[in-house]
Amino acid sequence: MSDDTNKQQSDFGLEAMMQAGQTMMRGFFDTLTKQQAAMQDSTGQAAASVPLPDSETMARLQKEFAAKHMALWASMAGRKSGEPAEPIVAPEPGDKRFSSAEWLNNPMFDYLRQAYLINSKFLNQVTDNAPMADGRAKARLQFLTRQYIDAMSPSNFAATNPEFIRTAIETEGQSITRGIQNLLSDLEKGRVSMTDETVYEVGRNLAITPGAVIFENDLMQLIQYAPLTEKVAHTPFLIVPPCINKYYILDLQPENSFVRYVVEQGHTVFLVSWKNAGPEDTHWTWDDYVEQGPLTALKVVREVTKVQKPNILGFCVGGTILATALAVAKARGEDPVASVTFLTTLLDFSDTGEIGCLVDEASVHARETTIGKGGLLRGQELANVFSFLRANDLVWQYVVSNYLKGGTPKAFDLLHWNSDATNLPGPFLAWYLRNMYLENSLRLPGKLTVAGKKVDLGKIDVPVYFFAAREDHIVPWTTSYLGRALLGGETTFVLGASGHIAGTINPVAKNRRSYWTNPDKTKSPEEWLASAQEHPGSWWAHWIEWLNGFSARQVNARGRLGNAKYEPIEPAPGRYVKARA
Repeated sequence: MSDDTNKQQSDFGLEAMMQAGQTMMRGFFDTLTKQQAAMQDSTGQAAASVPLPDSETMARLQKEFAAKHMALWASMAGRKSGEPAEPIVAPEPGDKRFSSAEWLNNPMFDYLRQAYLINSKFLNQVTDNAPMADGRAKARLQFLTRQYIDAMSPSNFAATNPEFIRTAIETEGQSITRGIQNLLSDLEKGRVSMTDETVYEVGRNLAITPGAVIFENDLMQLIQYAPLTEKVAHTPFLIVPPCINKYYILDLQPENSFVRYVVEQGHTVFLVSWKNAGPEDTHWTWDDYVEQGPLTALKVVREVTKVQKPNILGFCVGGTILATALAVAKARGEDPVASVTFLTTLLDFSDTGEIGCLVDEASVHARETTIGKGGLLRGQELANVFSFLRANDLVWQYVVSNYLKGGTPKAFDLLHWNSDATNLPGPFLAWYLRNMYLENSLRLPGKLTVAGKKVDLGKIDVPVYFFAAREDHIVPWTTSYLGRALLGGETTFVLGASGHIAGTINPVAKNRRSYWTNPDKTKSPEEWLASAQEHPGSWWAHWIEWLNGFSARQVNARGRLGNAKYEPIEPAPGRYVKARA
């Protein structure tokens, strides 16, 4: 073959690769332009088109893009048979999509992998440099870009995934049959299976800390847990979990149960178990959740224990509901609690991370119009939103494993909980989205009226413990930190490693990860972290020592659950948590 022919083929191959990247970019931006609502800014105005970087920046990006592809083409052309070439580009750390040896050893799949990574980086750079003054719209563009890139990975398609081909050959086609069966099963369920759902059952091997439901209303059951020590703290402890998912993330199995840990440390623990909303619950509002949730639970705890000021904890949205409830109680002239713990909670919603990319005037107005006066947000819809925030980890890896390779997901308690979706009443959700995510009104004293009272978080003047997780993509830790400035009491802030759930559920016995502390109450979270001290192990031990400071007096463990007025209704975990969406 002549040198001219080789050159022509090289030029043709290089041009084809560059065209693929340009086509990927044009297809994405054409789609966004057609869906103008996706590019809505914070004022509610939709962009006429997606703005591209200025000509100088665009020329620089295209030059870098072309250089990468030329290097890739040269690498492929000079590759020796049977030997992997030196990679031009590598996946980000932690990206397991291309970890199989076939992606490196087979020239065709190695090319697909690296060309995809080059094209992806180019597309990300274009959106990062898009001239958009509105931060919310810019963040939305970046979020949608990542969703598109993740979906277009060659690992997601049978024809371009060497693992699919190898597995099909090794199983003589059985993996394809199983994959189709898995797909049909998941289509029937309406979601991607992440775990073997036959292994775990709530009340059998999940949520099994002994206790009883001692009170219930139309929105929640109140569980009191049986003591596991002879002596207990005089001051009881109440937990308010989020209502957007099941409480048993805090009580998975004995070895990783937060609830059991607190009971074992000598505390009388009560917990709110929210009802999974059904057709009869479409009218419930934020006011109802505040009144019928924490405020009612506190009343029952006081009457059962004869202690007027319990300690209390709110987790995620449960913390936001709790803060609202405490402000309402203070406005009524009450002094409701001895201390408060907020786990991964937003009180200031100025930066809500990637979830904020999905909340704009158009989307909130749509919810208000369709379900804001009455209706349900189906739990699976909410679960899908959270999954796609980490699509490669929580969607595409299971698409590949379950459907392309015909595998069966392993049993995992946390993912079982993650798949156990919860419905939400439309009025509650619409009010929450507008007043918290869209307008950020909770941080403004007197801006919101809840249960007939003006809400002022500054009136909450008891000691508060904030825990946030450093890699949390649902509640950014830097925004959670801002809640300290809104409260009237002394605050302690602790930052844990890992994400929203893995950072929170970090048992002491496993001694994993680490956490950071800093007694200084600086205005900037970045300044706080810069001088913070890192500690190995679980933050639970640090927190329980803090909590014990408000529960010093010890008494004999209470001999019965509930009392004459609040007799046990049924054993924990109760009916409400078992209801499926």
